[in-house]
Amino acid sequence: MVSCSLCNMKIAELFLEKLKGTIVKKVGSKKQYPICFACQKKYDSKDELLAALK
Repeated sequence: MVSCSLCNMKIAELFLEKLKGTIVKKVGSKKQYPICFACQKKYDSKDELLAALK
């Protein structure tokens, strides 16, 4: 199981190991950051999510 990059809560997986959440990438980077639904509700835009990642 994968953990959320912001709150470290475990994210459930669906069929064929697809995450039940979203994945955010920084511009120009190949690293992916999984985000849970609760953190998606806290932050309205992708820019706010990326700023919260540090």
